[in-house]
Amino acid sequence: MRFSFWPNPAQPFDTVLTLARHVEQTGWDGFWYADHFMPNAPDTSTPWPEAWVTLSAVAAQVPRLRMGTLVTGNTYRHPAVLAKMAATLDHISNGRVVLGLGAGWQENEHEQYGLPFYTVGERLERLREACQVIKAMYNEPSATVAGKYYQLAEASCEPKPLQSPLPLMIGGGGEKVTLKITAEYADEWNVWGTPETLAHKNAIIDRYCEELGRDSADIQRSAVALLFYSDDPAFLEQMRNANLQQASIIGDTDELRAIVAEYEAAGVDELIVPDFTLGDHDNKVATLDRFITQVAGR
Repeated sequence: MRFSFWPNPAQPFDTVLTLARHVEQTGWDGFWYADHFMPNAPDTSTPWPEAWVTLSAVAAQVPRLRMGTLVTGNTYRHPAVLAKMAATLDHISNGRVVLGLGAGWQENEHEQYGLPFYTVGERLERLREACQVIKAMYNEPSATVAGKYYQLAEASCEPKPLQSPLPLMIGGGGEKVTLKITAEYADEWNVWGTPETLAHKNAIIDRYCEELGRDSADIQRSAVALLFYSDDPAFLEQMRNANLQQASIIGDTDELRAIVAEYEAAGVDELIVPDFTLGDHDNKVATLDRFITQVAGR
């Protein structure tokens, strides 16, 4: 199983770069960055750097980690432009990029930037068509697409990505549409969830793949969960009873090892750890180091 790191995007770039260098040097496998323009909150004045520019700067200075967006909202950029951006970053990084893509969900940034938000159904239709555009840009000498939402006329994408294919990751857990789009087009898939959630949704992806005649093993699966790592039983019990809104991994070393094993048994190829719950910089680094050595066994 791969283990990857996701820094809070509200941190200054120097801090993000320092953390990226640290996790690379201590045995982590990947680095992910949220593609949003602002926090999902009434107060949007928090500094919030743009994701693709940040990844380009990190990729040029951190030479080993796989990296990508977790995930880009399809409504933010035309998919042909996005395909070009990711291909360029693939060259900057010497072939380490994953293009993470989702339908888009954060309404406030659409409102502030004048981006059409559409209905959920329309966003999902656009996501499916965007996957077709991106695949055409990468797989054809020149791409012509006559879609309902996107039209390309002999569009070039040169240079092509170094990776063949450059992995397209779909983010999201909607079982009727998003997971079917995953089965149709994705090289990787990501969702927030517990081992039980991942086992359930992986089975749905596998069923869609069977219906499409696709080998489900071709799709890598990744999970995200908040981390609460402590030897204090009272703190751990408090977190378990806190009614957390996001999937969470809570425990001491032995408990976390067991939970990671459950993710692996559920078909998870990569576990992504955000730093959102890890405290200040020193505590964050100490927790990341302890996790990668004592839980992941690196």
